[in-house]
Amino acid sequence: MSESQIVVVTGASSGFGWMSAHRLADAGHTVYAGMRATAGRNADKVGQIQQYAEDNGVRIRAIEMDVADQASVDAAVARIIEREGRIDVLFHNVGHMTLGPAEAFTAEQLAQIYDSNVLGSQRVNRAVLPHMRAARKGLVVWNSSSSSARAGTPPYLAPYFAAKAAMDSLALSYAVELARFGIETSLIVPGAFTGGTNHFANAGQPADTDTAKAYEEFYAGLTEQVTAKLTELEPADADPSEVARAVVRVVGTPYGKRPLRVHIDPSQDGAEVVNAVADRLRSDFYERIGLADLLHPRAVWS
Repeated sequence: MSESQIVVVTGASSGFGWMSAHRLADAGHTVYAGMRATAGRNADKVGQIQQYAEDNGVRIRAIEMDVADQASVDAAVARIIEREGRIDVLFHNVGHMTLGPAEAFTAEQLAQIYDSNVLGSQRVNRAVLPHMRAARKGLVVWNSSSSSARAGTPPYLAPYFAAKAAMDSLALSYAVELARFGIETSLIVPGAFTGGTNHFANAGQPADTDTAKAYEEFYAGLTEQVTAKLTELEPADADPSEVARAVVRVVGTPYGKRPLRVHIDPSQDGAEVVNAVADRLRSDFYERIGLADLLHPRAVWS
């Protein structure tokens, strides 16, 4: 078993966040499962987590954390620091999928999606990173761009892909800016798992229904076609919990050996190839401008 870490998981009430929080606890880590409405609609999830901890003798607890509210994030991080004294690992998992023609989403909807997927991560970083910088070590894991945002980009998912691509860019910038503090970065890149999560079932819909109907004249049934074809591409044994296991492996990997990216894409849409080229060119550029040391975190703790 790897050394026990204090881990914060955002968006842990369902999907990859829920799975990852439990698998990390199973691996011996102390996990804080961040979620909204712990006294409201997610109260049952809080109870399930408490029961899981008791039944399995693991250290996992739900904590109120609304990434859309800086005060909520700050309060959650303060409680964790007061209790544990440190945060070793932060897993950015919050995200919300959308389905529909891009034009039919209002600008306000795009801003909301961007807020959830990108600005939420920034709020959490601003609360957590001062503690990691002071400790001169840590690990930030990002549930980064859906693999389809970089390669086989299916239609009707534009707002979600745009936000995830922005998160990917933000994560890469953070990676080099945190390296000299001894803080590592890993990006988890999942494929389009159509089963085992509620991403498609709970996807946001466009507010401009008139425009959405206009697209139906030429693209009738496209939403159902996209989801059906994505499902068809998946192997029968595609398992979304593989994403959680990948997170556990990254957290358990020794310092300095953690990968920048891990792809978990049973459909093989090509993003792994595209990202490999982009990351190599990025590394080459940092070599050329004399900043190659930023590509690898510096062990600076005593």
